Amino acid sequence: MYTTNQILFPPTLIAKLRNGRGPEWAALIDYVTKLPQSHEESLALVLTMIRLDGCMVCETDSYRAMKGCEACALQNLHRAKLTDAELMELYAPLIPHQ
Repeated sequence: MYTTNQILFPPTLIAKLRNGRGPEWAALIDYVTKLPQSHEESLALVLTMIRLDGCMVCETDSYRAMKGCEACALQNLHRAKLTDAELMELYAPLIPHQ
């Protein structure tokens, strides 16, 4: 009945988000997918998606959880009333500065 889903947005799905927004977003996804999943910038993107998708309040028996994390994330990227620049601003503060 249930698909095999994660409770929080998994880093293994980052590459699937490439076409979810415009060119600036695609460039970020291309960059982050080349990094190890444990890299700070990869983790920052995962946290951005967790916040954007509302993963913390997602229930395993909810409709969106049954659709799967990839479908939920893409839907939220498409529906977000943010420009790509504003979306990048959600991500940027999470990157540790040296």
